Amino acid sequence: MNTLQRSSEVDIVRMAALIGICVVNVPFMALPVESVFIPPDGFYDKIAAFLVEGFFQLKFFILFSFIFGWGMAVQSRSAESKGQSFSRRYFRRLAGLAIIGVGHALLVFSGDILVLYALLGLFLWLIKDYSPRNLMKFAAWMLPLSMIFLTIIAVLIDAVMTDATVSVAAVGGATLGGGFLEATEARLSDWPVTLGFLVLLQGPLALGAFAAGLAAAKTDFFSQKSEGLNLIQQRLPLLVIVSLPLNALYAAVVGGLVPGHYEVLNWLGFVSIAIGAPALSLIYLYVFIRLSRAAKVPRLLVLAGQNSLSSYVAQGVLAGFVFGAYGLELFHSFGHAALLPVSLAIALAAMMLVGVFAKIFGRGPLEPILRKISGS
Repeated sequence: MNTLQRSSEVDIVRMAALIGICVVNVPFMALPVESVFIPPDGFYDKIAAFLVEGFFQLKFFILFSFIFGWGMAVQSRSAESKGQSFSRRYFRRLAGLAIIGVGHALLVFSGDILVLYALLGLFLWLIKDYSPRNLMKFAAWMLPLSMIFLTIIAVLIDAVMTDATVSVAAVGGATLGGGFLEATEARLSDWPVTLGFLVLLQGPLALGAFAAGLAAAKTDFFSQKSEGLNLIQQRLPLLVIVSLPLNALYAAVVGGLVPGHYEVLNWLGFVSIAIGAPALSLIYLYVFIRLSRAAKVPRLLVLAGQNSLSSYVAQGVLAGFVFGAYGLELFHSFGHAALLPVSLAIALAAMMLVGVFAKIFGRGPLEPILRKISGS
């Protein structure tokens, strides 16, 4: 870890992850809850939902989490070089993430991941001194834990869907298309359940990715002669064989394409995403690193990747303006198919704005706040 330094490849991977996360998040801000959790009827909407669930959902979140784990080593080196206490700086940073995350969840998007990251960061601290091998073993153990958590989700969803007294439409979501205060009230109502859902859905996979990212930092994964990257390259055929059918089955199950009476197949397709998502994320990681070395990425997008906190929040702010009554009032105006290009446009527009801001002022608007809180 002595040669560890900021790599443009890291920023490009983070940039790609932010775009993918936006594609997954936008439907939850643009549609009533019943339109998100109940499979769409239209052919093109079904195709779009299948693509998002099969190739975006959880995969880019895992990439983002991987870079978060890598960043812990960067923060440690930075604190050491400045003669600062890393523990004090780290826990203050987690507190800052939690504070910003609560604000983001209530004012922007109830599916916020910053609070989850702050909570999981506490567990990452406990394993920070593990060797790379033990960190990877820890990450591997998160996969069966994720399958257990996903089984819990499946049981809870089945209980809700079969309870005649519970209406999916009544859970919330429609008021997100109202004015800012009305939308904030809806987010406040939705957030506790949403946070619990995210802990079960994303918690183990995120913590495993944290551990893998920290192991990557300790082995100079982003160096030109990285043994880890070479290992991924050697395992690409196996990763493709594993990831494509598992992610396709997951998308088919979530999209309602597998008949409900095939209970075992539905359960297997849902929980096996704990294996399929990380496998596809590894392929994406390899592809993005190779592309970053072969092609020149616009500087503004790289700056957006460097200032990922601002970029992440800006995407939600812009989406809120597009769909809320306090903006363009386009809530429930698009189906899943139309939302795919719209979400890409929102992601790129938000990141370009952050990139321009960072180019002018040196950092994104939120990064100095987090640095001030952490004392870095």
